Amino acid sequence: MSSSMKSALRFLFLSILLALTAIGGWKITSSGTQTPPLITEKVSRGDLEESVLANGTLQASKLVSVGAQASGQIKILHVQLGDQVKKDQLVAEIDSRTQQNDLLNAQASLENARAAYAAQQAVVKKTEAIYKRQKTMQKRDAVSKESFQDAEAAYDAAKADLTALGAKIKAAEITVDTAKVNLNYTKIYAPIDGTVVAIVAEEGQTVNAAQTTPTIIKVAQLDTMTVEAEISEADVTRVHVGQHVYFTVLGEPHKTYEASLRAVEPAPDSIETSDSSSSSASSSSSDEAIYYNGLFDVPNPDRTLRIAMTAEVHIVLKEAKNALTIPCTALSDPLPDGRYTVRVLNADGSLETRTVSIGVNDNVRAEVTEGLSEGDTIVVSQSASADGESTTASFRRRGPPMGM
Repeated sequence: MSSSMKSALRFLFLSILLALTAIGGWKITSSGTQTPPLITEKVSRGDLEESVLANGTLQASKLVSVGAQASGQIKILHVQLGDQVKKDQLVAEIDSRTQQNDLLNAQASLENARAAYAAQQAVVKKTEAIYKRQKTMQKRDAVSKESFQDAEAAYDAAKADLTALGAKIKAAEITVDTAKVNLNYTKIYAPIDGTVVAIVAEEGQTVNAAQTTPTIIKVAQLDTMTVEAEISEADVTRVHVGQHVYFTVLGEPHKTYEASLRAVEPAPDSIETSDSSSSSASSSSSDEAIYYNGLFDVPNPDRTLRIAMTAEVHIVLKEAKNALTIPCTALSDPLPDGRYTVRVLNADGSLETRTVSIGVNDNVRAEVTEGLSEGDTIVVSQSASADGESTTASFRRRGPPMGM
């Protein structure tokens, strides 16, 4: 091949290479200038609620620890776990021989006191007669003054002894009554209608009521359950009595129980064990999260709910039904007047910025109370460009705005 032909082929190859390079550069440049497509959504209607989420624990509406006020061995236990009991029903008996003996001794002491009182009454009667006779004779000067005074003193002493014996009778009667009460304590009765939820002591076990009242069984009323919801200190200022609440339990996550908030305890549970005079206690407590118990009751006729179940509680602060809603990501940062701006895509493809007022905001969707109409198309975000940034990144970086 001649040198002129080789030069022509080399020139043709270089020309084709330059053309391909130019075409690739044009494509890269043109793709960098394309506007990423907009992600939009229609303004629609729906239900919204703003609520406080709290962990709750179910408790019986009334739980009573039934204890023994008498010491001794449990002789008979008349109930079993889960039994239904009525108020004043006999549930347990303690060996009563010691209490019976105490009662017999008290009754014997009472009889002795009454007998001594009767004997002293005879002494008073006798000394009274002597005193009256001496008094009559003393008026006639038939007896010495000393003899009269001796008779008077004997009469007064006899009456004083009678009074003392009367006091002993009252004390003995009190002792008898106390012995009877202690004997009655050996029979333990249910204080309320309810269900036996715990048996703490068994037959044959010895209980000592000298210092504290030992618990025999626990009886609970389960027809109504009380939920204790832990409300954080960040949320408790927005919660008040009467608000609508609902909750679910782990075993039935799709079943909702509804009620109204009955009370919010004024202090956290830690106040029961804290010592304000201890600096170490105060410093340690400051490092822990603070929760206040919100209380509400829920009917439990079928006994589905049980003690110590965990509840996921929602305390409704605000709610809106059939409201105009948009995603929170479409909102700008709040303006000084508390309103927001959104971008609206018009029918002709143009973009318009509008100022809107927001009502209920659950941090996912927000209620629009002013500035938009149902069916309006709003810009939620834009798809990412080639460098990974969105032209609406400033909106997306802000995250969902907080509810008003």
